[in-house]
Amino acid sequence: MKFFAGFMTFLVALLHIGIMVLEMFFWNHPVGQKIFSMTAEVAQSSEVLAMNQGLYNSFLGFGLLWGLISGNQSLKVFLLICITIAGIFGGLTAKVSILYIQALPGFITLLLILKAKRRQAGEARLFS
Repeated sequence: MKFFAGFMTFLVALLHIGIMVLEMFFWNHPVGQKIFSMTAEVAQSSEVLAMNQGLYNSFLGFGLLWGLISGNQSLKVFLLICITIAGIFGGLTAKVSILYIQALPGFITLLLILKAKRRQAGEARLFS
């Protein structure tokens, strides 16, 4: 369970780093325009906002990687809660697909981490 939770955390981190790359470097590019379903005019007028949003996604992705490297469970849990809330908000206000792309993986990973932590705590009590 702990391995799977870590693997999922890694995938969610990569997802957010990938979103960061798209928002910061490919927003005003045919690839970004196709992925985000927007015209060249919309992409050009919102490019600075997308770069800012991409920076925030980098904080989420690299923060999760730092949580994996350092073993800081609280950091991972906090960031996954943020990702889940942001995904729900985005799904309700922007595109429904954000619920499945961002919120659902974040929430599932959060549950896996909490379950692994609970299981580990139970094993510690069992052997103490």
